[in-house]
Amino acid sequence: MPAARRDTAGMTTTHVSRIDALDWPRVETDLATRGCATTGPLFTPKECAQLAAMYDEGGHFRSRVVMQRHGFGQGEYQYFANPLPPLVAAWRSALYERLAPLANAWASAMGQPADYPPDHAAYLARCHAAGQLRPTPLLLRYDEGDYNCLHQDLYGDLQFPLQLTVLLSRPGEDFTGGEFVLTEQRPRMQSRAEVVPLAQGEAVIFAVNQRPVAGTRGTYRVTMRHGVSRLRSGRRHTVGLIFHDAR
Repeated sequence: MPAARRDTAGMTTTHVSRIDALDWPRVETDLATRGCATTGPLFTPKECAQLAAMYDEGGHFRSRVVMQRHGFGQGEYQYFANPLPPLVAAWRSALYERLAPLANAWASAMGQPADYPPDHAAYLARCHAAGQLRPTPLLLRYDEGDYNCLHQDLYGDLQFPLQLTVLLSRPGEDFTGGEFVLTEQRPRMQSRAEVVPLAQGEAVIFAVNQRPVAGTRGTYRVTMRHGVSRLRSGRRHTVGLIFHDAR
C-alpha cells in the first residue's frame, strides 16, 4: 500500500506515524486470507476515554438506536452528526487513503469497477451525489447481557468494502465477554466463524459485505457478516468507522 498522504486535516504527526507504523503487508495478507486484520494499539487510552465519554453528550450525534427495538440484538449505539468530532473525521479520512488501493484491488478481482478515488472527500462527494448524505461513524455501548446480531453495514447503493471497529474499553477490567465475531459464508460450503480478541485502542479492519477469494477455478466471492457476542459483565464501548455515508 502507498504511504499515507500528509494533508489530512486534524491529523498530527503522531497520528500519521501510528498509521505508517502499522504492518500494512501483514494487514493486507490477513484481510486476503481471513477477511479481517487487527492493527495493534492504534488509539491511546486517553483518546479511548475521550471518545467513550462522548456517548452521554448528546450534541455529538444525529440519532440513537436501541437494538432490541429493531431485532438487532441488545444494547445501543449512536451515529455521529456532522461535523464529525475532529479525531473521528481525521482517522476516517487517513485510513480511507490507506485502504482505497486494496478496495480497488478487491473490486477488480470481483469484476467490479475499480474506481474508488484516493481521497476520502472525493468518495464522500460521490456518496452525496447518490443521495447518501448522512454520516455513518458511530459509538456503541454494551452492558451486561448485551450483544449484537450478525449483520452488514450497507446503508445504500454505494459501499466501501472495508470498515473498522476500535475497542475503547479494557477487556478483563471494564468488561468480560463481548468478543467481536465475524462469519464467512462460502459458496456450497458451511459458514466459517472467526472470533477476534482486541486490546483497548486496537482496531479490527474487516470486509463490509463480500470479499474475493482465490479458488481452484478462479476467484469467487464470499459474504461476510459481523457481530458481538454476549457481554458477561461490565460495560463495553467501541467506535465504528464506516467510509461510505448513508441514505
